[in-house]
Amino acid sequence: MSAGYLRPPIDEHNADFWEGTRQGELRVERCGGCGALRFPPRPMCPVCRSTERNWVAVSGEGVIWSFVVPHPPLLPAFAEISPYNVIVVDLPEAEQLRMVGNLVAQASGPINEIDPATIQIGARVRVVFEEVEEDLSLPRWVLR
Repeated sequence: MSAGYLRPPIDEHNADFWEGTRQGELRVERCGGCGALRFPPRPMCPVCRSTERNWVAVSGEGVIWSFVVPHPPLLPAFAEISPYNVIVVDLPEAEQLRMVGNLVAQASGPINEIDPATIQIGARVRVVFEEVEEDLSLPRWVLR
């Protein structure tokens, strides 16, 4: 672990998402039955209950739907960089399609570099990817 992230568990349910981030592409699950988009990945579609699914790329653009600044940090590994922001990004490709991440000034920036007082709900953002290990890139968000 390096400052600002914990290695996520990667398994058969989310490996396509992480392969996408490694390639600089933001992906979400699409139901093989009804086509509904969803994130995070789930074994069954909440709309039609199909277990068929695949992954599709999305634009990587969105708006800040909500945010928090944890005090104290939620995980001890983040104590040294606290306070930091955690934003929820509303993606335009589907209703209620949202992702959680951090707002940064640039892809390689620390997750505590943005003054929380300047974060605004409704601000437009786009995804960037930080390569933190040779086989792992994390999605982060910057203002557009």
